[in-house]
Amino acid sequence: MRQPLRGVFCWGGSGDLHPADPYRPRMSAISGGDTQTLWQEYRATESQAARDRLILTYAPLVKFVAGRLGSSLPSHVDEQDLVSYGLLGLIGAIERFDPDRQIKFETYAIARIKGAIIDELRSLDWVPRSVRARAREIERAIVELERTQMRAPTDAEIAAKVGISEDELEKSLSDISRSSMAALDELWSPQGGGDQVALIDTIEDTSGPDPEFSLEQTELNEALAEAIARLPEREKLVVTLYYYEELTLREIGEVLGVTESRVSQLHTKAILRLKARLAGSPAREPLGR
Repeated sequence: MRQPLRGVFCWGGSGDLHPADPYRPRMSAISGGDTQTLWQEYRATESQAARDRLILTYAPLVKFVAGRLGSSLPSHVDEQDLVSYGLLGLIGAIERFDPDRQIKFETYAIARIKGAIIDELRSLDWVPRSVRARAREIERAIVELERTQMRAPTDAEIAAKVGISEDELEKSLSDISRSSMAALDELWSPQGGGDQVALIDTIEDTSGPDPEFSLEQTELNEALAEAIARLPEREKLVVTLYYYEELTLREIGEVLGVTESRVSQLHTKAILRLKARLAGSPAREPLGR
């Protein structure tokens, strides 16, 4: 869980900062007078050293804004990336801020930092903004309909609420589904509890063996091996030589010193015994060749 950032600034609905907020970023230990002196030095000289000291002084604002925005983004969005984007906004704010204007730098900087992060996220988003906007409309419609009707709304009701036809709703849902993305290494918590699993581990490997079929084959092989082991010795030997050593009936007869006809009889009795013992098996394969 993301830990709250503690310090001296927090923004309210107006975008301003409230010194009394318990969850606020801690600014570097520079007094108000020192900060004003630093601003004056930077405006007078525009030195790199003064600018860097201002960046370090107000860097906690970037962490604060990135944390606020990151809490509403998918978990695969790295907060450190947001901080990197926000630092560019902070630098721009420092370079463009006019201390003579009657506005606190923190208020101005937060707007610039937030704008820089959002602009960068939008530049990385390949989904049209119209699709995102329609997704929000549909989501709001569903929430409102569920609240007023106390049940899941139908497609017709959702379409009417949004102000589109059912065909347009269906097309919009298709567009939205294609825009949904998730990181394959993102961890998910299964419903009902249990260990977290990565999304990639839940994707079916269509080229791999079917687990259910593999289990059935394993159980069948075990049952078949047990049934063969319980055959009379001569019948067991016939089955072994015929199916595992791949000898012909005539060759088996030469090994046992009997006729090919007698081997055929032993083979038939063995197959009948095996079929009878495997009758209760969940999966059976014909034992002929």
